Amino acid sequence: MVTKQLQGKGILAKVLEQGIKILLKKECRQIGKIKIDIEASSIQIIKGIIEKIDIAAKEINYKDLFFDEIELEANKVKINLKIYNKELKFENDPEIKLKISLSENSMKKILSSKNWNWISHKINKDILNQAQLEDIKIKNEQILIKSKTYKNEIPKEEKFNIKAENGKIYLNTNSYNKSIHIPIEDKVYVKDVIIRNNLIIVFASSSVSF
Repeated sequence: MVTKQLQGKGILAKVLEQGIKILLKKECRQIGKIKIDIEASSIQIIKGIIEKIDIAAKEINYKDLFFDEIELEANKVKINLKIYNKELKFENDPEIKLKISLSENSMKKILSSKNWNWISHKINKDILNQAQLEDIKIKNEQILIKSKTYKNEIPKEEKFNIKAENGKIYLNTNSYNKSIHIPIEDKVYVKDVIIRNNLIIVFASSSVSF
């Protein structure tokens, strides 16, 4: 059933895909490969109703939040598509399911960025009582953070666990029996967060407005 529907999407679905790509590129400072899968007939698109949209994107920079990959799923989306210029607007704020993957390299970029380096300062000050972050690694389903004082040339390494609780993300360490809340947008509800194959994987839901 779905296969027949996809085959019958035609030119309108392709125009819609281009509209979504343009919209995503406007929202992100950088975005690499994008794959979009739309479940909707031409008649539904003309009426402004999309049954389902699946989006997979790689190498994303969204407000200095660096992600290796993001997978999005949205259902029952209402749109206003202007075919002549591929301009797309959402008529509702669709609820989306998110799967976000981050490598240790992405974490390093986030924690060293101008907008988010205060998080690393907070980890060092509130938990480790150190002055600066030296390195971060993901190993054996844990996050390893190296930090040091300005006078100490030997970095101190501490193991952190990451978890989701009440829709938020927390880093905690057993050595200091402390936990720190990692801030995210209020409209994002984190359902689960795991470490697998040296990647931090976040499962969440959010409403989206453009």
